Amino acid sequence: MQTSAQIKQRFEESIPWGSSTCAKVPRQEFEPCAMKSGKGCRTYDVLGNDYVDFKCALGPVTLGYSYEPCNEAIRRQLEDGIAFSNPHILECEVAEKLVAHIGCFEKVRFLRTGGEACAAVIRIARAYTGKNHIIQIGYNGWLNGLAIGGKVLPNVKIQQAVPGVPLEISAFYHAANWNDMQVIADYFEQYKDDVAAIIVSADYEHMAEGKTFYPALRKITEENGALLMYDEIVTGFRIALGGVGEYFGVQPDLAVFSKGMGNGVAISAYGGKKEIMETCGRNGKAFITSTSGGETIGLASVNVVIDTYLKEDVVGHMWKMGKKMWDGVNALFDKHHIPLEFRGLYPCPALCEADESADKGRFMNLAFKHGVVLYGTSYVNFSHQDSDITEAHKRLEEACKEYIQE
Repeated sequence: MQTSAQIKQRFEESIPWGSSTCAKVPRQEFEPCAMKSGKGCRTYDVLGNDYVDFKCALGPVTLGYSYEPCNEAIRRQLEDGIAFSNPHILECEVAEKLVAHIGCFEKVRFLRTGGEACAAVIRIARAYTGKNHIIQIGYNGWLNGLAIGGKVLPNVKIQQAVPGVPLEISAFYHAANWNDMQVIADYFEQYKDDVAAIIVSADYEHMAEGKTFYPALRKITEENGALLMYDEIVTGFRIALGGVGEYFGVQPDLAVFSKGMGNGVAISAYGGKKEIMETCGRNGKAFITSTSGGETIGLASVNVVIDTYLKEDVVGHMWKMGKKMWDGVNALFDKHHIPLEFRGLYPCPALCEADESADKGRFMNLAFKHGVVLYGTSYVNFSHQDSDITEAHKRLEEACKEYIQE
């Protein structure tokens, strides 16, 4: 059997960065080198180690790994076909369900990833408004990381010219921090009547501030003839089925959903007000198309996910299990005097360092060692039960004991 180091080396030799997804590359000594399988809230690596998993594949797994109703729908669809020369009926059926249950969706289209869907709504906003500048709050996918001072990865900001992006392009993208209305107002003043839209993804540590921040964004965009666009890639199907738009009661003009809507299958949806979405329609000004936009495997999974959310209290369960999990871990931190804390809303809180002596990476490494997968923003899913949370707490207590001994 190969060692973890040997397996990591194999990845490095054939794949730049060691993975096609930067955030999946192992950074810690005891982090899984490569995964083999998953079931429910458990994952298993190629070396035979098992984990109680709170990374949930970077967030897409909302119902559970290898969730049988999704698997069954995918198996049935495989028998009928994956790709067709005309739209499959599932594309219409799933679109109708999303329009019925996502507050801002009057019309919707599909792509495969959240980042490309964010690029789509940016293009729609410019074509619809006839304006050029985009204000970006948070991370909106790698291909949209264009603003100097903006995020090119979820936790990486570029304060100089973005490598690979001409300055002439960066000049039309402007980074703003979460809940910083003064900077946003300054952008509107600086670029007068040429701001097409604000696109915003929530700050997980401070998401509760959305209660006042989203209304302020709604007001300033309406006053300046700009569109308000929500990146619901993480928050959709997790904070609420309809994401922060539903949770905070402030709807955008356009929104992007992805990750959890497919329970791990690659699919995204972009939609919004009918008049605006017609900009990418047959007679519109924005041309957005993709061969795999209506791929049926993703649609089959989304179909089951929506039905499950409507029949079961999936969101309520994630809030309940999240409260039990993260309150319990914070109690362990207090008990062992470890200056770390999970902050934010229970379905997706951020692990934060309370002072300079804290070492978030070292604690996460020890969590891996004791069989718990954590992430900078950690998640529960519908398959996490009380017994899983209790077991995770026991494993993390051992991690805490090791942390304070080193």
